[in-house]
This record gives sequence, structure tokens and C-alpha cells, in this order.
Amino acid sequence: MRTNKSFQQAANIIRNSGIISYPTESVFGLGCDPLSENAVQRILELKQRPVEKGLIIVAGKLEQLMPYIEISDKERQTILSTKEPTTWLVNKSTLTPSWVSGSHKKIAVRISHHPLVISLCAVLNHPIISTSANPAGKQPALSSLQSETYFSNHVDLYLDDPTKISGQPTPIKDIETGQLLR
Repeated sequence: MRTNKSFQQAANIIRNSGIISYPTESVFGLGCDPLSENAVQRILELKQRPVEKGLIIVAGKLEQLMPYIEISDKERQTILSTKEPTTWLVNKSTLTPSWVSGSHKKIAVRISHHPLVISLCAVLNHPIISTSANPAGKQPALSSLQSETYFSNHVDLYLDDPTKISGQPTPIKDIETGQLLR
């Protein structure tokens, strides 16, 4: 069911181990509570993605990511001073579940610039999973309707927003080396 539900309804779905489709700066994503193994497993099944690859968590502000990451003051400044949406590979904390980080020693995190994501994370007061809304081998969804075409009633809520998206995945950089990985 495609609809413009409120942030509170989306937050309730996430709090109850549900999954949503939502716009990000770049493409439409699938999201859930990173601590809900059942919800993450549902997303991985929908995407036909192996857990070993890991997933991105996205937040409206750095403080929401802090329980999941271990960063130095210099790395904190790098993240906070980055003007363009960038996904960073950073050291994960012991709280980070393996179903989020996969087989990696680091976790991928991003502070979102998208107003809907910022508002949703504010209502939740924590980050959410952010992975492109597409099954393996398909192009990422660029609209709520395209996401719904891919996943039908397997997603609990389809959020939409008029904010323009770029259509290009965000760059991924290693925080320690600065190496561009995508």
C-alpha cells in the first residue's frame, strides 16, 4: 500500500520490527531498526542480498550513530565537516550487530541530508538501516511506486516525499585512509 503516512506511523512500524521504503538523497531505500534481526533479515531476503555484505545505517545527526561506532576526534570532525552526502566506513562498536556489519570489521554510516530521513530519525531518536530499494541485479528504485512494484505488500509502509533525489548512490569512503570505495 503506497501512501503518505506520517513520520510517527513510520516510526511505529520500525519500532515494531517492520520495514519501510523511503526516499534518501540518492535513491529510494529500505529501512528498519538496525537492532531488529528479524526486520534486517526480511530486507536481506527481499533484496536477495547475503548478510556477509553488510548494510548502511543512516541518521539525522552524528549522536544517533555513536552507539554503533568508535571514532577519533579527527574522524568526528571529518564526518561533521563533509558537505556532500557521504557514506563512511568506520570502526564499529561492540553494540553493532553482525547482521548489520556483515563480515566486516567496520560499519558503513551516513548522516543524511534528506529532510524526511532527518525527521524520521529524530522521531525515533536512533538511526535506521539504509539500503537501496531493489532486488539484486535490478536498478535502485527512484520512486515510491517503483519500490512498490519491486516489493508489493512485502514492505510495511511506502513513504514518499517531494524532495528531489540525485539517482546516484552516495560515495563510500574509508574514514581512516580516505580511500573512495564507491
